[in-house]
Amino acid sequence: MHQDGLNESLIQDCEQIMLSEFSSYRKQLKLRYDDHLSLFGSSRHHFEEGKDGNIIQGALTKNEFSSSRHGNFSEYSTTESDEFEKQDGGELTCEEDYTFFDAADYFTESNSRSSTMSGSTDCGVHSATNIDNPGGQEVVDIQIQDSNNMLPEIKRRSKLPEPTEKEKGISLWSIIKDSVGKDLTRVCLPVYFNEPLSSLQKCFEDFEYSYLLDQAYEYGKVGNSLMRILKVAAFAISGYASSVARPCKPFNPLLGETYEADFPDRRIRFFAEKVSHHPMLIACHSEGKGWKFWGDSNVKSKFWGQSIQVDPVGVLTVEFDDGEIFKWSKVGGMIRRDTHGLELYSKLNSACHMLMRFQVTTTINNLILGKLYCNHHGIMHIKGNRQYSCKLKFKEPSLLDRNPHLVQGFVEDNDGKKASFLIGKWDESMYYSNLDTSKVKSADQLQGASLLWEKNKPSPNPTRYNLSSFAITLNELSPELQEKLPPTDSRLRPDQRHLENGEYEKANAEKLRLERRQRMSTKLQDNGWKPRWFEQDAEDGTYHYKGGYWEARDQGRWDGCLNIFGEFSET
Repeated sequence: MHQDGLNESLIQDCEQIMLSEFSSYRKQLKLRYDDHLSLFGSSRHHFEEGKDGNIIQGALTKNEFSSSRHGNFSEYSTTESDEFEKQDGGELTCEEDYTFFDAADYFTESNSRSSTMSGSTDCGVHSATNIDNPGGQEVVDIQIQDSNNMLPEIKRRSKLPEPTEKEKGISLWSIIKDSVGKDLTRVCLPVYFNEPLSSLQKCFEDFEYSYLLDQAYEYGKVGNSLMRILKVAAFAISGYASSVARPCKPFNPLLGETYEADFPDRRIRFFAEKVSHHPMLIACHSEGKGWKFWGDSNVKSKFWGQSIQVDPVGVLTVEFDDGEIFKWSKVGGMIRRDTHGLELYSKLNSACHMLMRFQVTTTINNLILGKLYCNHHGIMHIKGNRQYSCKLKFKEPSLLDRNPHLVQGFVEDNDGKKASFLIGKWDESMYYSNLDTSKVKSADQLQGASLLWEKNKPSPNPTRYNLSSFAITLNELSPELQEKLPPTDSRLRPDQRHLENGEYEKANAEKLRLERRQRMSTKLQDNGWKPRWFEQDAEDGTYHYKGGYWEARDQGRWDGCLNIFGEFSET
């Protein structure tokens, strides 16, 4: 500019404009950088868990934000960053090639980083501007978490207590002889067959991947209804992943037994109560970021020597803050037994009638001989109240099938036009694509399939119950938490606690004592007993949360909550 003869004042004005533009662009990069840190914080399931089970390591490298649709955070593309690199001729770098962050350090030091980042030279991270979706829409800047509202770091246990006793063998054949053809909820089985969780806690285990509902809420908020129902479908499928190689059954809750889960690090609250003994009914209610979830389940099970049939029947509902609702039935009525044919469980409440054709069947095989395994097969219909619905087919296994656990499906609009296709395995991962998946057997055979959900890695501290890292935390009881719980919470159940501690003799004795008390539950119901926290809808017979639990918890007032695990008199 000097050589062109421009005056000093004009040169300074131009320089000031350039500095202002670069400063503005630098602030935008800094905001992108904070957003990616927040994304990693709210999606820790994608990190590799450290040896101690508490510290999670993650690498913020260029490769992790590539445009490959099979990578982590695959919905995000790098269009804006790629264009910048082409114009600039290089990458945004700092002195080191890669910067590694410790997730624990990130949670505790994020505020100090944010306050100093604008005044320091930091590595740029490729910006996440566009989200690929099968409808061809372009959605900009989905934020799973507000970077100014950091989630708390909560340390949870990573393994169960070491057993205090050596487990003793039992006579399987005597149990088989006395139990064939009976309802397992009425059979007194030794504690050997149980895992240290109740059926109430198993309900919450389905929320291990609750971040999928968070993402569904965010997609809908920016008008991407197609990605919303795809994420809801992924969440519905992910609930089956925990059933792999789980050899033991959960404890049957007592009438009035409850379970709460307050996970601020996941932005989710969950509450469940056993509202009926015969038929056995569990009602639950959960709230997350921008969504509510509720449902009730009639759980029946029968032991057939070499297999168990499980009959949870009910409708699950998720409602987002903008009024969009999705409903589906998790497990339906037709249960396949090894050599005993088919049995149709028809005691469906009226809310289930419209979903009667769309049910996923569960069979647990090889209880005595061979390797224990579980199968799910049938059709799940996720019905929305607006533009889209989804149908998923859980493939029925066969002896010659080399591709078990396959799930295929599609999303269709109100006119019956297919908008997207899904494929994957209920125990591994799910993908979506623009291409029809009905003729292929895996996502690898599709070009451009995008990852929707992937199962977490197994626990680094395995147990004989084969619990996941998430399931290991569900029965954790700290002194601070114990002071806040009602006397009905599953964590306070003595036989379950003794089993977790490996005190098998005490666990068996307590289980027998509580099952004697359980037999009084039918009489209580007949005398007009009502659930404390749920009420039954007069029209469809389903149970809905009536509120008040968390308020009572904050006040520490549990009036009307019986000590159901205490001593009792049979007179």
